[in-house]
Amino acid sequence: MRALVTGSRGFLGTNLVVHLRERADVTVSEFHRGVDAAELPGLVADADVVFHVAGINRPPDPAEFVPGNTGLTSTVVSAAATAGRPIPIVLCSSTQAAFDNPYGTSKRTAEDLVLDYGVRHGAACRVYRLPNVFGKWSRPEYNSAVATFCHNVIRGLPITIHDPAAPLRLVYVDDVCREFLTLLDGSSGPPADREAMRRAVEPVYETTVGDLAATIQGFGRSRETRTVDRVGTGLVRALYATYLSFLPPERFSYGLTRHVDPRGEFAEVVRTADAGQFSYFTAHPGVTRGGHYHHTKNEKFLVLRGRALFRFRDIRTGAEHVLETGGDEPRVVETVPGWAHDITNVGSDEMVVMLWANEAFDPARPDTVARGLGP
Repeated sequence: MRALVTGSRGFLGTNLVVHLRERADVTVSEFHRGVDAAELPGLVADADVVFHVAGINRPPDPAEFVPGNTGLTSTVVSAAATAGRPIPIVLCSSTQAAFDNPYGTSKRTAEDLVLDYGVRHGAACRVYRLPNVFGKWSRPEYNSAVATFCHNVIRGLPITIHDPAAPLRLVYVDDVCREFLTLLDGSSGPPADREAMRRAVEPVYETTVGDLAATIQGFGRSRETRTVDRVGTGLVRALYATYLSFLPPERFSYGLTRHVDPRGEFAEVVRTADAGQFSYFTAHPGVTRGGHYHHTKNEKFLVLRGRALFRFRDIRTGAEHVLETGGDEPRVVETVPGWAHDITNVGSDEMVVMLWANEAFDPARPDTVARGLGP
């Protein structure tokens, strides 16, 4: 399948081109400011699908909205109409199309051009009125507040918030690309009418300017506090990925605080708000670490290098359990509440152990009670 992406060097276009080129069944053509406008009709005629992402949203002169949005869309539609076959057009519009301002009017007129073309020619067109789109490769002070906040927080620059309670509706660029690409795999025929051609990207994230700023500022503090937010799902996952995309290469890494004593060293790697913390420690040959029990805290140990002897003793009954493991046999060893435990390096080399605890260490409530297990 031959796909044409207009506006391919912009924020959304760049992401879309990358997603398209990950597919072996798609070849991609690009139209952007560096391509002669006279080539556009031919590019459209050669395509099996057109992703019309190009447009103008913040020109110095509002008069540019008409040629940049309506005019360019007219060229795309006219070229598709004369191609002799129904070429699907995916139009990236804006929620501003619902308003009677110069930008909104130009986008709404562009929508009508695509919808009319789809009905007349039986083409499986789609029109998306997108709210604020955010994600990697966006431009600060241009694409979205997300981009500006991420750029500034990383660089220690101030951010401006006029109304913290102002609502924001956001969609993530990867979700937009995923939705656009469903057209390539659709088995149904063209939409029956204009309304069927109107589509939406999900999920739409609802937040406020103040909450957005607070979340991104929290990302900025995470390296110092070693505490990361809930970055595995939903809006925070997408925001954190966007935030990281603004890191300059010289800040791709950061150091840890090492605590060194005669036994070896210990360093905390990362804390989470409610899913514990990760750390590592070392032990020289013959060294024993631990010698305590927990009431509630639990831990998972993984020996990465060396040989380790784990000893456990039930603090009620005195029952004992011993096991040995090493870096040559990946095996997770769990501590159990109410059982005292220690770990001894029984190898000839330094032992390196990764450790996860289900809760971040709190000096005020350590839940760590010393209990030696003897020689």
